[in-house]
Amino acid sequence: MATIVGSGDFKYRIIENWANLPDGWSFKEVAAVGVDSKDNVYAFGRGEHPMMVFDRDGNFLRSWGEGQYPRAHGVHMGPDESIYLTDDGGHFVRKCRLEDGKVLLELGVPGTPAPYLSGEPFNRCTHTALSPKGEIYVSDGYGNARVHKYSPDGKLLMSWGEPGSDPGQFNLVHNICTDADGWVYVADRENHRVQVFDGNGKYEAQWNNLHRPCGLCMPYTHNPVCYIGELSVNRLNANLGPRVSIVDNQGKLLSRIGDPFAGTAPTSFIGPHGLAVDSRGDLYVGEVCWTLWPGLFPGQPHPANLRALQKYERIH
Repeated sequence: MATIVGSGDFKYRIIENWANLPDGWSFKEVAAVGVDSKDNVYAFGRGEHPMMVFDRDGNFLRSWGEGQYPRAHGVHMGPDESIYLTDDGGHFVRKCRLEDGKVLLELGVPGTPAPYLSGEPFNRCTHTALSPKGEIYVSDGYGNARVHKYSPDGKLLMSWGEPGSDPGQFNLVHNICTDADGWVYVADRENHRVQVFDGNGKYEAQWNNLHRPCGLCMPYTHNPVCYIGELSVNRLNANLGPRVSIVDNQGKLLSRIGDPFAGTAPTSFIGPHGLAVDSRGDLYVGEVCWTLWPGLFPGQPHPANLRALQKYERIH
């Protein structure tokens, strides 16, 4: 009997153990996930094989990036059969070819961070998004409180943001998305909100009633629905994440997935960190359970086969 989660127009069937990994392989954990025009799924993880590619049925297609990504963090799918990868441990962003991971553009100097909270790119950058003109936004989150905007060929155009909790300030800039109207949506994680800006960093609005919004995903359309992965810091407190919330373009809650408490059950989450939606509305959630386990379950050893990626098949 399939397990159904969600509500309203956003109900899903959980597909357990969806990804068929080669024998002896492990994700360890999946920080980010993307889907291409053929609904192939790209899992960017922190194991020995950073990029693993699957078809929509979970069949393994290929891997690439071995030895090249110190700490996978963010994925953004480009419109031209490219993928933008953000590595916070390496302090860089790469635009890569989907087929084999060939680097087409690199921002930042791998292994060379900017000074902590200097505002200069990058200190543990987290994610990327593209404007309607192909400009590249980079959220520079763990060691900075900035969003940087680059030209399509990689020239720094401008930056905005500083530490704080006022409008336009950030406390851990996590993921970033754009829509077809050019609005920029930023998961301001430790301020428990998503901030909305125009394409030049002018503050417009914020969405509240979120708990440590982490992963952001929205279809590239006008007035898109947004999928938000939220984290928890206390597994004994109910209804504070970890969960996935689905909101409309004004931040109004449409549906929510996840049990009230963190856990390993198929209906629970530990660390929904990266999300993607395919052409049929199926949802893929990558989790960083390995990293978060010791904080949520102190003194308990990591379980074998801790979940890293789950598929939710949308019921229409």
